[in-house]
Amino acid sequence: MSGGHTHASGLHHAGDTAVHRLPAEAKVAATVVAVLAVVATPRDQVGAFVAHAVVLLLVVAAMRLPPPALLRRMRIEVPFLAFAVLLPVLGRGPRVDVLGVSLSHEGLWAGWNIAAKGTLGVLAAIILSSSTPVAELLRGVERLKAPRVMVAITGFMIRYLDVVVGEASRMRIARVSRGDDPRWIWQARATAATGGTLFVRSYERGERVHLAMLARGYEGSMPEVHHHHAAPRAHLLAAVVPAVHVAIAVAALLR
Repeated sequence: MSGGHTHASGLHHAGDTAVHRLPAEAKVAATVVAVLAVVATPRDQVGAFVAHAVVLLLVVAAMRLPPPALLRRMRIEVPFLAFAVLLPVLGRGPRVDVLGVSLSHEGLWAGWNIAAKGTLGVLAAIILSSSTPVAELLRGVERLKAPRVMVAITGFMIRYLDVVVGEASRMRIARVSRGDDPRWIWQARATAATGGTLFVRSYERGERVHLAMLARGYEGSMPEVHHHHAAPRAHLLAAVVPAVHVAIAVAALLR
């Protein structure tokens, strides 16, 4: 797959940039530290948030993620932005006039805080998911000593999500081809029955897959076929971005 395409079953954007080549565990740790630094930044330090955004956008440019793809993935935060927009209108306390509209002063700061930190957090998560395949991401989390059971459950959930969605789509097509029209409320019973059938099939498929894995020697984690130990230089490179975020947060806190 070329660098300009995205996997159909995930958010990974294939490429061969320095960001893509960093070890997964280093990128996971860097993302967590960067997000914590953003959260720790005082909400009134607008310049610090601009600096955080510049650092993350430089990483996006370095990994050559197309702007349209970035904007599509940023849509996940639209509900949070809508909530942030409502806070100045519904907030209490002293009011200020903005373009002839009376808004809550505290609500303005609260909305800004949610919008700024939420946007930067989503951007950091997009960088991580776009530069790291799901399998490597899970392996990186496991290398960071996360509970193996939680990693395994998450891995299976992601791997079989496409299977379940595909099954649901085929069942819907079968219903529609037999005259069902799920747009009407009185046909909700058929939709509910489909959901129950889908649950039973998914459960039974999971049981069969689990038994097959146990028969093949599964002991709680997927075998790692290829693992190249990253050089210390790669870990140092991955630490640069979170270190800059921490420096920005500390500078903002000391003001």
